[in-house]
Amino acid sequence: MKIVVQVVEKVYQEAHIHLPDGLTEEAIRQVITDRYNSGEMTPDLNIFQVDFESISATIVQQPQEAA
Repeated sequence: MKIVVQVVEKVYQEAHIHLPDGLTEEAIRQVITDRYNSGEMTPDLNIFQVDFESISATIVQQPQEAA
């Protein structure tokens, strides 16, 4: 019997980054978005919390093999 299990979780990640002083709020958002989209921030992201959302399972019907 084959079963497909799907788990849905919320994963919270956190990165501590340094930005220059004096940036506007919009500039901070843009720098963070650019770093995230480029993958530059990925090595700094650490999972610090995972919240379980749901779990489901589906039985996959397999065709009977001919004898």
